[in-house]
Amino acid sequence: MNSSFLIGGFRDEDSVNYELGRIDIAKDMAKRVKITVLKKDFHPELAERFLTDGEAVGACPILETGDEFIFEGNAKMPEGLCPWAWIDIYQSVSAVSSGSSYTPWNKCEGQTVVCCTDGIRPVIFGIQAMDDILDTET
Repeated sequence: MNSSFLIGGFRDEDSVNYELGRIDIAKDMAKRVKITVLKKDFHPELAERFLTDGEAVGACPILETGDEFIFEGNAKMPEGLCPWAWIDIYQSVSAVSSGSSYTPWNKCEGQTVVCCTDGIRPVIFGIQAMDDILDTET
């Protein structure tokens, strides 16, 4: 059984409808998703201003640029991924696994870029659907 629903949209003055995202969900068609750490950032001036340990905290101590994780489904966090980051990115991972599209913003289907919500030491992730399909019956 397939279902499709519009995430959002609007009309411009010429009454042209622009879809902000569409998810097409087919039962038993969830995909595995590769999660890649694209970049780590650190804002020492904010750390000094807001954190008790100041800039000594440094960038994220859990993840490194280039780290890769595979989402296998069932909302299970991939081993080694930061639990706080997982909470932040899970919605996008689940959406990509279910076939969402982030075009026209992204160049390719089945991918997006998201980040954790740590404003002082954010980590940016690439989220990409893999070709293999998960067996959601088990």
